[in-house]
Amino acid sequence: MAGPLHVPVLLDRVVALLAPALERDTDTETHSRVMVDCTLGLGGHSEAVLTRLPSTRVIGIDRDPQALALAGERLAPFGDRFTGVHAVYDEIPDVLVELGLAEVDAVLFDLGVSSMQLDVRERGFAYAEDAPLDMRMDGTTGPTAADVLNTYSVGELTRILRDYGEEKFARKIAQAVVRRRDSEPFTTSGPLVELLYAEIPAPARRTGGHPAKRTFQALRMEVNDELAVLRRALPAAIEAIGVGGRVVVESYHSLEDRMVKQAFTAATRSEVPPDLPFVPEGSEPPLRLVTRGAEKADEGEIAENPRAASVRLRAVERVHPSRTHRPSRTHSRNQSRNRGAV
Repeated sequence: MAGPLHVPVLLDRVVALLAPALERDTDTETHSRVMVDCTLGLGGHSEAVLTRLPSTRVIGIDRDPQALALAGERLAPFGDRFTGVHAVYDEIPDVLVELGLAEVDAVLFDLGVSSMQLDVRERGFAYAEDAPLDMRMDGTTGPTAADVLNTYSVGELTRILRDYGEEKFARKIAQAVVRRRDSEPFTTSGPLVELLYAEIPAPARRTGGHPAKRTFQALRMEVNDELAVLRRALPAAIEAIGVGGRVVVESYHSLEDRMVKQAFTAATRSEVPPDLPFVPEGSEPPLRLVTRGAEKADEGEIAENPRAASVRLRAVERVHPSRTHRPSRTHSRNQSRNRGAV
């Protein structure tokens, strides 16, 4: 397969967290356990699961057609144990209905941008060289980063830079962006990087990595509506797993991790009053926490893969059936999407 074969962060630990849900009482002659890889990317996680857990079938979701094609090529040796689907991962319910699945055994999220997207200059995710300001994970639809920079108000730009990029100089940068675009709209990353060097004070540029890192992250998250998609996807993933199933999430941004923590806490919290001496049968929390807090990468992995420095890994397991009915679904979102299995 052409292109990079990036080794995912915390790969061994992720597979270890998934394994109990995917190795349970499986007769490989008649039944396979099913995992949904919501962020397929180049297929590194899925390849490891398919290799190490031979009774598992993987459904790989990705909104990026290029990533889907590359992963499909990489995972072709596994035959019908792998199914790739072009979709956004908050569409999990629709994907499962289309594949005839009432529930699955595991759901995996590895959030953020993939190495393939960073490595392809024309995608505009990286700031190391002048490139078109695109940043769409699905390059076939939606506004680009250039559209955001050239149309958002100072207030809107300040909000996304502050909230998504945790940029201390958000308003100063937003004001400079609006001033510059009045004379020449943004089309490529070079002028934006120059502006950031000019607007961020020298002492701040010497700490915290490249001065463009936070702004590019914020633009990417806005262009791809990442937090809103995750907010919808987490409850859908929790609802999709059967008893003994697990949801495993790797996040790299504090807002994402906070959202994951809140969703997992809600799903594992008992509904009975805290002063009740016992939990009545049928009132137990439907899920339990598998990880104690958020797990992090050790120094060795961070040295080998700097991206691991910000990872936060969390997992939950369903211990009781869902109390809500799983209704049949049709295309409730993106009905015109030409989604297909590959």
